[in-house]
Amino acid sequence: MITYSARLDVPRELVRHVARLLRAERRAVGTRPGTRALTCFYQALLVLAWFRKGEDKTILGAGFGVSRATAYRYVAEAVRVLAAQTPTLHDALTRVAADGWSHVILDGKLFDTDRLAETTTSVKGETIDAWYSGKHRDFGANIQAVMRPDGLPIWTSDALPGHLHDLTCAQRLDVTGALYWAASTLKLPTLADSGYDGAGQGIHTPYKQPADGRRLAVDNRAYNAALRSMRCLGERGFAILTGRWRSLRHTTASPRNLGDHVRAALNLTH
Repeated sequence: MITYSARLDVPRELVRHVARLLRAERRAVGTRPGTRALTCFYQALLVLAWFRKGEDKTILGAGFGVSRATAYRYVAEAVRVLAAQTPTLHDALTRVAADGWSHVILDGKLFDTDRLAETTTSVKGETIDAWYSGKHRDFGANIQAVMRPDGLPIWTSDALPGHLHDLTCAQRLDVTGALYWAASTLKLPTLADSGYDGAGQGIHTPYKQPADGRRLAVDNRAYNAALRSMRCLGERGFAILTGRWRSLRHTTASPRNLGDHVRAALNLTH
């Protein structure tokens, strides 16, 4: 095997921040000094290299002088520690309101995963692949996210099977309930696309085209145009995460754990 030097385009302060979290975790679980293959700093460096580049953990571990099993264990530990730093949705919404933002944006994304041999029963009573999305024609996990008006994600959800629609996921995860509360208590409405049609008060979606083919009224068209111009910035939210952290573009881990991976990347982004 040939080794070579490389640069990792993340701030050194971010490596130090992750190392501090890992150091606190080692103290909490009672790890004795000198018993780990890597220091907290180099474990943080390994984890950030994996998030940033999405490299094979076996090869990445070899570059740091650790085994495949150790590389997997180090990454899993860091994901768990980073994900634990995520605020609750209510706390995130309260912070956005305190910062003076006028609204938030709700969106969902199917994160690409390997196929799972898990089936479920559809609304039509048919047996289907639980993690297959007919809309995207791909296997993946559905993740919901709430973004600031400038597109920066402030909160992401647990992973749900890809066959579920965005509105169903938001309701099952009680995202809609938190957004109702934000709209009524914090005066912080939510903008969303037509996939959330019927979500309820405080969650604004576009007017749909009449089924009989008639054009929308002028007022409704103007409303849709204004909504799109404000909501489109929210599309940057997932692009920020997957563009910056390539490991999120495809995962070979269990899709049910993908929520922690996305939350960890969210905290690295902030």
